[in-house]
Amino acid sequence: MAGMPALPATADPVMLPDSSSEAVQKLVELARYSEQITEALHNAQIDLDNKIAVQQAAEAKQADHQRALDAAQNSVARYQPLIDQVALAGYQGALTYRLSAIFTSDSPQQLLAQMSAIDLISNKTRIQVAELKNAIVGLAAVEKDSRTSADAARAAAVQAQFVRTDLQQTQSELKSAIAAVTAAWAQLSPGEQAGLSGAALPPGFDMSIILEALGTDAGASAVQAALTKVGSPYEWGATGPTTFDCSGLVVWAYSQVGKVLPRSSYAQMEGGIPVPRDKMQPGDVVGFYEDAHHVGIYLGHGMLLHAPMFGVPVSVVPLDRGGPFYGARRY
Repeated sequence: MAGMPALPATADPVMLPDSSSEAVQKLVELARYSEQITEALHNAQIDLDNKIAVQQAAEAKQADHQRALDAAQNSVARYQPLIDQVALAGYQGALTYRLSAIFTSDSPQQLLAQMSAIDLISNKTRIQVAELKNAIVGLAAVEKDSRTSADAARAAAVQAQFVRTDLQQTQSELKSAIAAVTAAWAQLSPGEQAGLSGAALPPGFDMSIILEALGTDAGASAVQAALTKVGSPYEWGATGPTTFDCSGLVVWAYSQVGKVLPRSSYAQMEGGIPVPRDKMQPGDVVGFYEDAHHVGIYLGHGMLLHAPMFGVPVSVVPLDRGGPFYGARRY
């Protein structure tokens, strides 16, 4: 994948003995690379969803402005014939009407009545001319808004297409990476596969120590939900309920307590409340590696629950086994 950072030397999702074969080490490297692409894919989908939402909002605003533009144009069109007619009489003929009124009036009372009628026509003309000017000013403003919203809609559509293209490329790269991982797995001996998978719980681990220390907040409830998935298989792009990738396990656990978390590990490490490592509590989401492409759920007592990689089930491990610490977030 273009721009994909090189894997750090310590990028092992499981603790490998020094005697591990080259085939096992290759598998682990490929698995970590595939996880990076998986999380990049999730992030690209989030980006695409956001860009589509921006595009839809821009198009809706453009439609509103177009309706306002149509109404403003209709308003000007409705005024124009009347204004043309009254203006001709009110401005060009007003003086003639006043002189005619003087010579044709039979009495002062009739003259005043005719002059008042002429003034009324002039006043009405001025009012309607003012209304026409306001309508024209309003039309100009709406035309400007309509052009701006149309430009925004076009720009949003272009951005969405760029992200969509990137997403399709990432999907293709992930497909190739998955094929490489599964092929590498098939090259391992049964003993190597069993040794790599290992146990889902550390030897002698007492689950009650974790459970008894849990509180009643959302994080603690997410831990309780996540612990029911210990031993579940890893699957790229899966969010449960039977298979998971690393960020998918986090999403699933928090969905059980009514919270919607971002789909990618990167976005999970940008949301929530930042928590220092020495202040972490059960349920905090922990990110690993310099690009935060792996995440897990902190259990307390220095332990982590995560979906490590293909071939390795959802496991409870010491926190440092998750990888180089990136950060923690509380949701």
